[in-house]
Amino acid sequence: MLMADRSPEHDGDPVAISSLASVPVRRLRVRKAVALTCILLLAAVVSACGAAQTPVGAGVPTTPGPSAAAPQRAKAAPVSPPPPAVTADFAAISALIGDAITAHRLPGAVVQIGHGGRVVFRQAYGLRKLAGEPGLDGSAAPAEPMTEDTIFDLASLTKCLATAVAVMQLYEQGRVGLDDAVQEYLPGFNPTGDPQRAKVTVRMLLTHFSGEAPDVNLDDPWGLSRADKTEGVHRALTAPLQSPPGEVYRYSDINFILLGALIEDVTGEPEDVYAERNVFAPLGMSDTRYLPAAKACGPHTMRGTALRWARPRREAMPIRCPAGTWSVDLLARIAPTAHDDEGRRDPRTNPDWDQLLRGAVHDGTTRRMGGVAGHAGVFSTAHDVGIFAQALLDRLANRPSDFPLRRRTLEMMTAPQQPGHTAQQIRAADDTAAQAEKETPNLRHPLLAPNYPAIRGQNLRGFGWDIDTAHSQPRGMVFPVGSFGHTGFTGTSVWIDPGSDSYVVLLANAIHPRGNWPISTLRGEVATAAARALGLYGDAPR
Repeated sequence: MLMADRSPEHDGDPVAISSLASVPVRRLRVRKAVALTCILLLAAVVSACGAAQTPVGAGVPTTPGPSAAAPQRAKAAPVSPPPPAVTADFAAISALIGDAITAHRLPGAVVQIGHGGRVVFRQAYGLRKLAGEPGLDGSAAPAEPMTEDTIFDLASLTKCLATAVAVMQLYEQGRVGLDDAVQEYLPGFNPTGDPQRAKVTVRMLLTHFSGEAPDVNLDDPWGLSRADKTEGVHRALTAPLQSPPGEVYRYSDINFILLGALIEDVTGEPEDVYAERNVFAPLGMSDTRYLPAAKACGPHTMRGTALRWARPRREAMPIRCPAGTWSVDLLARIAPTAHDDEGRRDPRTNPDWDQLLRGAVHDGTTRRMGGVAGHAGVFSTAHDVGIFAQALLDRLANRPSDFPLRRRTLEMMTAPQQPGHTAQQIRAADDTAAQAEKETPNLRHPLLAPNYPAIRGQNLRGFGWDIDTAHSQPRGMVFPVGSFGHTGFTGTSVWIDPGSDSYVVLLANAIHPRGNWPISTLRGEVATAAARALGLYGDAPR
């Protein structure tokens, strides 16, 4: 249904605060001093400047990648060589990742940092697959080194990179209203006319204030022997609310399962098809896609819902995969996650029990739904996530950009938009964070802020983006409240700061091979080390 009165110009939802304007005064005061310092430093070391430093991580060789100093704008090539830039020292990041690998917190990772329109650092560390774990053919195999072009299961980064962007595109087209009731698009959400469910809006889904539970019921074996997307969507539509709509922040996969269903209902096409054509392709993210097993091209087998590579019976010509499919040749570059443990109550119900997941999404709900859902399922590389982040920064800064949303939409999307948001919340939170860092520093984790969120009970969320909640540790302690990002359960994260024109991407398969403790603190430590290496906001390298 077409609703022209729901275009951005007529939605009646003014931008609460611009992402660029949201950088607090306490952060901006030092920028002139930082700029002067950078000029003096450049004069002193100009002869040594050039490509950004990429130290070897944990003694593991990496594959060559695009130049770390190359400008990163989607599909845009520089007319002339860029001027030399001051080389920052990112050794602290290498030390953090190396220590985490030694402590078995993760097998390996790829880190990429962008600043001032450039990739200033990209490095692969550790291992993509541990020794003794199954290789492509399913038998125990030697370790595989991590490479810069490794493809990762992004997990919940799907929410911000695919689903939220798609919803906001429909908003720009006047096809979705942010404060419309969900039941207007998905009648199955409230077939009995429940007054509480009638209050749930698209805004509440995008900001996790809907009252929904964290996930659908996975206790029974639905979708294990055969993918069943219809059942997954039905469970999301009918899940009982756990709190009144608009009152409680509760991070929920159900919210984005519903948004994925909304996208498919409004556009009439699967979300993976829509996202690839309208989000990833325009940005030139050639290594980014959903990987539904039903669309795999090449030799493979299926017992349940997780794809397995199959050795060709004989040497053959390379397979030319038709449009709309993906080649199983990609499996060699994909970082495996964990062994499948869905159906723990009775492993006999899961044909894929204990299979090492590689190219099959780790999230159990998405896998049971066939690999495509609004909350998880996208695979990508650090390079491609960086393309997304840089194009977003370019659009916000009014530079040439292929980002598939308008600047005004992005400003709104990356500012607080939860029910009851105000223009003063970011400044109050950032001032509180600064005061806490002085008075009660985080002694246990010195590279992190004392509290996330900065103000207890004040959870700030954009449309698909985290700004200041308990999940905001990837911000570290230098980037201000007002920057934004997201995490993924598998060990992935991206944090973006328009105020300093910077982003930090950390992709890891931290749950390989059989789960692990979350790496939330490591994400924040890497962000702090990156900001200090760049001398952002007057925080000198240490």
